[in-house]
Amino acid sequence: MTTLIIIICAILLFVGILGCFVPVIPGPPLAYIALLILTAFTDYKCSDEFLWQWAGIVVLVTIADYWLQIYGVKKFGGTKKAVNGTMIGLFVGIFAPIPLGFIVGPFVGALIGAYLDEKNNIIRVIKIAFGALIGFIGGLVLKLVVCLYFIRKFYLTIQVYFESLFSFVLK
Repeated sequence: MTTLIIIICAILLFVGILGCFVPVIPGPPLAYIALLILTAFTDYKCSDEFLWQWAGIVVLVTIADYWLQIYGVKKFGGTKKAVNGTMIGLFVGIFAPIPLGFIVGPFVGALIGAYLDEKNNIIRVIKIAFGALIGFIGGLVLKLVVCLYFIRKFYLTIQVYFESLFSFVLK
């Protein structure tokens, strides 16, 4: 049973990493749930203090991820149309049949939204779109750091399990 739980947790961690790149998948929350499941259903435990602290951090990172894109657009002079364009572009980009659509989508969405307000100033329109891109990359890096830390914590927590499982090979 422990092996099955560890496999489920590993899958959740993998999907968590995937969620760092695909905005519809909540990456850090899924990675955090993997550690909760590991602690609840196996003998390999994370401390309660660790779980509470990281629950708060996951909530903050999830909020910051959405906020960073909007902040990036607004910081570079975007209006509500550019912000809405970023969000629409984000969802369209996820399903677009192009590589890295989840990055191109918010950029193009912000570009279109900004263009609706700033038709006479193409440089400003491009600047606003880059603000959306910078915000997206900031959120991506933040989520990726948290998920990679969870993977490290997971590995260190179950390391003893793997050593005992493969002890016959190590001898």
